[in-house]
Amino acid sequence: MDAAPSRRIDLSAKLNAIMAEVNGKVYFQPPPDLVMTYPCLVYELEDVDIKFADNGPYSLFDRYQVTLIRHDPDSPIIRKLLGLPHSSFSRHFATSGLNHDVFVIYHQ
Repeated sequence: MDAAPSRRIDLSAKLNAIMAEVNGKVYFQPPPDLVMTYPCLVYELEDVDIKFADNGPYSLFDRYQVTLIRHDPDSPIIRKLLGLPHSSFSRHFATSGLNHDVFVIYHQ
């Protein structure tokens, strides 16, 4: 089930505003051959959380996995992402000299 385009575009605008502060890029489901520039955010739709009442859906939240990728191990972007509604930190890992912080963001 895909997210409604306007909801995804709304989230993308919020992510772009955050990354504009550090001249970073935002990528939605980038193809494997894309050469990314850092710092960046990579996000994709992970699931849709549906709440039911009276045998029908009444609330839908799109769940996105958002990954902050950068060289610097400390970044103010982490706190800005956590400041978004329904955002939570999932994990950190480092690979190929890059730091990755993964977040889960529910967006309605």
